[in-house]
This record gives sequence, C-alpha cells and structure tokens, in this order.
Amino acid sequence: MLYDILIVGGGPAGLTAAIYARRSGKSVLILEKEGFGGQIANAPRVENYPGAPSLSGTELAERMLSQALALDAETDVAEITELKRENGVWLAHSEDGERYEGRSVILAVGAEHRRLGLPGEEELIGSGVSYCAVCDGSFYRGREVCVCGGGDSALQEALMLSELCSHVTLIHRRTAFRGEKTLLERLEGQENVTVLTPYNISALRSADGRLTGLSLTHAESGEEKNVECEALFVCYGQTPATAAFRELVELEGGYASAPENGMTAQPGLFVAGDCRRKSLRQLTTAVSDGANAAMSAVHYLEG
Repeated sequence: MLYDILIVGGGPAGLTAAIYARRSGKSVLILEKEGFGGQIANAPRVENYPGAPSLSGTELAERMLSQALALDAETDVAEITELKRENGVWLAHSEDGERYEGRSVILAVGAEHRRLGLPGEEELIGSGVSYCAVCDGSFYRGREVCVCGGGDSALQEALMLSELCSHVTLIHRRTAFRGEKTLLERLEGQENVTVLTPYNISALRSADGRLTGLSLTHAESGEEKNVECEALFVCYGQTPATAAFRELVELEGGYASAPENGMTAQPGLFVAGDCRRKSLRQLTTAVSDGANAAMSAVHYLEG
C-alpha cells in the first residue's frame, strides 16, 4: 500500500506528526522498532507537560498512541535500515526484509542517552538513575544527588540541581572539564557542591530497588571511594539514531540539520524530534517538531 506519509519512529514527535497528518486527511503509517512512546515511556512521572501536571510517562505515551489510532493512523513494528526514493515514491526497507511505500517520509527516530554500561543501570532507571535533570530534578528536592560528566550539559545540570537539592556531587573522569570555564567557576562557588576529579564510577549501589550510592575509583591512583546519594544524573550526551540515513540528510554531530519546519534537501523527506539539531530536547520540543514536520509534509503533498 502506498501511504501519504511514512513516519519512522513512534515517540512523541512521531505520534504528534501522525495526529496532525490524519487530521489533515492524509494516510499515515508509523514504523517503530521497539516500543511506542520513545524515551518518555520510561519516565516514572512527567510534571513539565502543559495541561498534564503529573502522570507517568507510560500513561502519556499510551494516550498519544491511542489518539493517533483513534484517527485511523496505522502502525507496524519494524526497524528501518534503508530509505530511498524511486520514481517519486519513498521506499523504506526494514531489517526483516519488509518494504513500505510512502509519498513522503518523516524521520522521527530520536536519540538515545549514552549509558554508563554498569551492572544494574537499566533496572535503576526511574529509581535513582536519570539522564535528564530538567525532567527529574524536582523529584529529588532537598536530597543528595550526583552528576557525572564534563561538558556544558553536566555543569548546567549540576548548577540547576544545586538550587533544588541539599548537596550535589559532580564526578568527572578527567581532571580538565570540556564545559565553559564560567560555568565551572559558578559551580565551584556553590557551598553545597563538591567536585570530584578524576574519578570513574565503578559500581552503582542500591537497596530495595533504589539507588543509595556510588563506588568510585580514582583514574590515576586507583584509590576507591564511596559516595552516598539518592540520584545519579548521567550527562554523557546522546547518540542520535540517524546512522542509516546519513546519505540522505546533512548531519552535524550525528544530528539532522533542518529548520523548524523539518524540511530537508530531499523532496518529501522531513525530520522531527530529538534527532534534529537544536538547542533543547524536551517532550514539548519533540511535540512541536512533530506538528511542524507533519504540516510541512501536508503542504508538500498538496503542492
């Protein structure tokens, strides 16, 4: 079947794009490789989405998917590994050998937070391990937390958390920071902030399914150290899932370069969500991207 719009990725950007496209009367197929909802589905609570003061990420993802399905958007579970345009039609090939056809495509493949790769990390996500202080910092107000990383994002998140939490420990595996000097100076001026360098996190300590602290190893001397905390915010950056499409879209640091409307240099190809190069990656910006890309695709289809 030839669809008006193929949407690759079933996170908030992709689901929003489907809703807007269906309301514009276009046929839509959403292709998602894992679970619909994207990263937000793993959030224990979402409290920064307008109009929904507090609900679980799973519930929000289910609502978005249900709304798209109620508008007759179609879905399939497939990992798209190849995308090309032939005779004005976009062909998407899955890892399993399936082929999907669309008059246009919206890439909403998202990005994944880089993990520590430590035992128990996945199990503690939402129970002390987080990759977004903006999303989860308020849950640890008045508590002791840790941040790991050496770039601007780690310094900014540590500064933000220092205004909320009783104590913040910033852990970096190198002596020098990659982040801005002024941010580091501001951070070092905070009375409730401790900076530990150069230390590697060697283990996550937990009890009753919740994070209780970290085991650290000095990168040079091998000295071991324990730090108590109720949360660890990992700021090692993100990896956008754009590798399979690098021949089609211009990438900067792996992120697709496209304006707010999601248009690329390829006719009928649009990008949306966390895979797009932008300054802020939040649920609200993903939804905005999805709406913009959908309407750009609708305008393209209508000439």
